[in-house]
This record gives sequence, C-alpha cells and structure tokens, in this order.
Amino acid sequence: MEQALPALARLRINVFRSFPYLYAGTEDYEQDYLRSFGTALDAFIVVAETDHGNIVGCATGSALTSHHAEFADPLRKAGFNLASTFYFGESVLLPAYRGRGLGHAFFDAREAHAISRGYTSACFCAVDRPPGHPQRPPAYRPLDAFWTKRGYNLLPDTTCTFDWPESEGGPPVSHLMHYWLRRF
Repeated sequence: MEQALPALARLRINVFRSFPYLYAGTEDYEQDYLRSFGTALDAFIVVAETDHGNIVGCATGSALTSHHAEFADPLRKAGFNLASTFYFGESVLLPAYRGRGLGHAFFDAREAHAISRGYTSACFCAVDRPPGHPQRPPAYRPLDAFWTKRGYNLLPDTTCTFDWPESEGGPPVSHLMHYWLRRF
C-alpha cells in the first residue's frame, strides 16, 4: 500500500473535489489519512487499475471501532453495536470509469471482507447537500438509488459532522453527514 499512497491520495483529491464533497485537501493529508486507515482493525482496500497499472478507483473499509470518533459516536449513541458493524470509508472512481460495474464490485468486495470477519452489518456516511446548493451541477444524480438497490437504508435521525476545506488553503468547513446501513 505504501507504494500506492501518492496515486491513491491524488485519486481521492480528484474525485472528492467534485460535487457533492467540494473537497480541497492536500496530498500530504491524504497520504497520512490512508496510512493511518491501513493500520485500523480489519482494514481493507480494493483498487481498480487500467491495463497499464494506473489506479482509477478505490474503496476502503475497517472496523468501526478503529475509525474516527466523529463517525462512531453517533451510532453508539443511537444504540448500534459498533463491534459488529463494519465501516466503509470511501468508494471513489474517476468519471470515465463509472457505469462499468466497478461500484458494485467495490461493494461486493467490502461486504465479502466484512462478512468473512464476522460483521453482521456495514455502514457508511455521505455528505448531505441541499437540492438547491449553488454548486450543484444540473446533471448531478445522487447515489441514493444505487445504495438503496444494494440494500442500504438511510438512517435519517443519525448524523454526524466532519470538517474539510472547500478551497485551497481555506479553513475547514463543517459538513453534515448521513449514515447508510445494511444488515447482512
């Protein structure tokens, strides 16, 4: 993984720069984040590469108990068993490679990993942007239908906030995140 960190960091910045995340992170932060994520309990990463070895997508996961407290605490307060819940960190894919089944492959791989480790559910967070957000592209389609089709349910009363910059060198901005959960 260490060898792939620079490419993975650039990929995350590239994909998350777009709506709805509007993320303006740095490669150093991303590499530190991924390095830390890789040491979490039951950590998992799957990548999609071109025939030439260029990384065009990745998805991560780990034990929820090993992740940021910002993500775990709201679920704990809502009564979820964190020890049996696997956390999906992110699933990012360059636009040119979307619509080819890779998103499903990412979910399949993470779900299989979670089940093989004895987890009985999986969850992830997604940023919540209002429909009238000024930077929302006209052709933007949220992934809610994809997630629902995969068996994930929105937990409308369970949210968290996470901070990241939206402009290069800018201050961190607080973002509302909603949880999605699936029981196996």
